[in-house]
Amino acid sequence: MTAATDVSVSDERPQQACLARWRAATSEQQTEVMPRGAVAVSCSASPGKGGLGRHLQEILTALERGGQQSFCISGVSDAHARPAGQGARRPLVELSRMAAAASRLPLSQGLRALVHAASFDREAAGRVPGAEHLVAFNGQALEQLRAARRAGYLSVALVSANSHMRRVVRQHERARQRYPLEGSWTRWLLRRNLSEYREADLIYVASRYIRESFLEEGFSDELMADFPLTPHPRFDCASTRASSGEFEIVYSGSLAVHKGVPLLIDAFRRLPHADMRLKLVGGWGTRGMRRFVEGAVAADPRITAGPGDPLEHLRTASLCVHPAYEDGFAYAPAEALASGVPVIVSEDTGMKDLIDSAAAGLVLPTGDMDQLVEAIEAAYRGELFG
Repeated sequence: MTAATDVSVSDERPQQACLARWRAATSEQQTEVMPRGAVAVSCSASPGKGGLGRHLQEILTALERGGQQSFCISGVSDAHARPAGQGARRPLVELSRMAAAASRLPLSQGLRALVHAASFDREAAGRVPGAEHLVAFNGQALEQLRAARRAGYLSVALVSANSHMRRVVRQHERARQRYPLEGSWTRWLLRRNLSEYREADLIYVASRYIRESFLEEGFSDELMADFPLTPHPRFDCASTRASSGEFEIVYSGSLAVHKGVPLLIDAFRRLPHADMRLKLVGGWGTRGMRRFVEGAVAADPRITAGPGDPLEHLRTASLCVHPAYEDGFAYAPAEALASGVPVIVSEDTGMKDLIDSAAAGLVLPTGDMDQLVEAIEAAYRGELFG
């Protein structure tokens, strides 16, 4: 069990994730790596909604800072073109119909994910705008990359929101072997992702963790560009914090097996302290996880689960734990760090790049129950993050 050192994504390493100069340096780096000219950005998420939507919004904002004309192709009805410098929003395409229908089909989790991605990609590819460059998110971009080439685009780039898909498959399978509560979408999307990697001129990566996974698969540094991510500005350590008088542990995000949620619950239940609380802020996507979480809540009144604004919970939190088996970046613990809350994350979480001191957080071996219990206990006793 070791604290992370010297692993920030920029030469402007933050002493704390909330430092304004780190945000400014990261914004500058984001702008520099974007293509020059008219850029179409494609993602099935809505800008600013969820982790994928936040990632999309950071790309759009970087283009706007650089004075580029950007076209956002989104899987929701607010898809729009945004001429640079004008703040204008005019309808471009509406792509929600087929993607929304896919979510209602009586299919497995993995096949439903594939249908959703393919439906969005097909619709978007048929309406590629008049632009010079395409930047599209992995798993949902294959037909668009090909359509943009046929349309004479100068470049086509892929945003890899997670590590190389072969690693994602391995890590999801590792999580499911320990907690066989739900299926995985990863194998269904492996072939599609591998094809996208071959089509792209450039792959944008948000963390060293993602970059290293591609290097392991034989990709060269020249095929990748670093696009570091930042938590939303509303997550700031200058925000008012209060103490509830209890030791509150917060997990925020999808309540899923590959996020390490069952591991966190089991680790927490091994700790006997009556004044310790575990707040799971998010929702489940499968019946297996629903039964597991509801069973834990019923068995241990110290555990609560449900949707909500993570910022409200971070204001009284003592600790944020994010023990994911694979997460390309992980906005949730980055938001906690920016809010002044120390974090415990796994080796397979990309935002570990931001943990630059033992006071900020701790990086643990992925899936190690004993070390997770030990680390939470040490934090409770005040032996960490000094």
